Amino acid sequence: MGKVIAGNWKMNGSAALVESLLPRLRQEIPPSFFQSGGTCFVCPPFPYLVQAQSALAGSKIGLGAQNVHPGDAGAFTGEISAPMLSEFGVTWCLAGHSERRHVLGDSNGFIRRKIESIIEHGLRPVLCVGETLAERESGRQKEVVDQQMAAGLAGLSESALEGLAVAYEPVWAIGTGRNATPEQAAEMHAHIRDWLRGHVSAGFAPKVPLLYGGSVNPANAHDLLAQSNVDGVLVGGASLKADQFLGILAHASH
Repeated sequence: MGKVIAGNWKMNGSAALVESLLPRLRQEIPPSFFQSGGTCFVCPPFPYLVQAQSALAGSKIGLGAQNVHPGDAGAFTGEISAPMLSEFGVTWCLAGHSERRHVLGDSNGFIRRKIESIIEHGLRPVLCVGETLAERESGRQKEVVDQQMAAGLAGLSESALEGLAVAYEPVWAIGTGRNATPEQAAEMHAHIRDWLRGHVSAGFAPKVPLLYGGSVNPANAHDLLAQSNVDGVLVGGASLKADQFLGILAHASH
């Protein structure tokens, strides 16, 4: 499995950034990254999807969405559906990012419905899971992640989950400059792999890319990506800066 490097812009960026950043990525991602089976996609805010689709047309860089509503259409002011995302070339979609859970109130059940809609419309879901600092300090981090995995994937068949990726994001490491140690990341990723083995199947578990998210930058990316079961990274702030994102990609290109 090649590495998966994803950029989550969150509520950042501008038309000017799309115009400057994406052409640089197209030109400067090392060919060896894609030759080794690597996957790269970026998740800009919704207003920039059309511009990003145009900027990435014909490239190997994919387009992702940061969120989705589980309904196909309807009276949900301010929301975006999976069929709408599909029209703009989106192939990946995040669900359950910690900011959606803890700041914007997404419940496990709502996230589960989002995962189902993402799959139904042919997109690849990235289920985001992770514990707060209090949960880690009380030794409950694996229990919390287990609950999020079970609720987010409840009732979905192995065949439905074929395109699944999971991003482990310790909440205490997101945007704080404090990241989990490579060993902490590897331990949780191994636990998630075991959960998939036990709750889906032994054959399915190795196929799911497990990404680490939380203050990833060029300085720590090499050690994180070198860990067993860390199949890639979900990059926040560093994905808005071409030099930093390219530096992370370079660590995944060997």
